[in-house]
Amino acid sequence: MQHIVKIKSIEKITPDVLQIVTEKPVNYIFKPGQATEVSINRWGWMDEKRPFTFTSIPNDVYLEFTVKTYPTHQGVTHQFLQLRVGDELLVHDVFGSISYQGEGVFIAGGAGVTPFISILRQLQAKQELSNNKLIFANKTKADIILEDEFSNAGYLDRYFYVCGPPPMMSAVEKQLKQLGVIEKYIVKESF
Repeated sequence: MQHIVKIKSIEKITPDVLQIVTEKPVNYIFKPGQATEVSINRWGWMDEKRPFTFTSIPNDVYLEFTVKTYPTHQGVTHQFLQLRVGDELLVHDVFGSISYQGEGVFIAGGAGVTPFISILRQLQAKQELSNNKLIFANKTKADIILEDEFSNAGYLDRYFYVCGPPPMMSAVEKQLKQLGVIEKYIVKESF
């Protein structure tokens, strides 16, 4: 099922990352860490769906997406750079295998942090963030998404939440296993 939503705000938060806030369809439900396919409600782009994680929390009255753009490519994210307030997006069914299991370490590379944004914001809203830690790798300091907000993530514990490019995921998972982390404590999704 698809829903048409209008863009309420759009802001560049790093040199190549947009934060897009849209209307939220009535009774649209997701869990922190989940995603949906999004397309642009314009002729020629409606069927060009791409997966984006919700960075808002479920109780918000809007949807928020934090989107890495690729200005040199002529694809969907390049088109996102042309969007303005009032333009429309199409959001589809909710999916995603990352969900909060308990206190742990969130490990992300670049835009792989997006599933964790909603989870960490939800924990912050419930004042339950204290025993979680975020390890977040980026190419440069300017590429750090929501740096001020993430400086609040706390300390190491049981679960390891991992999301990023396949080579990073493989390397991190291998290191965690060498450190004695059991597979069931590694919650992951690759992009």
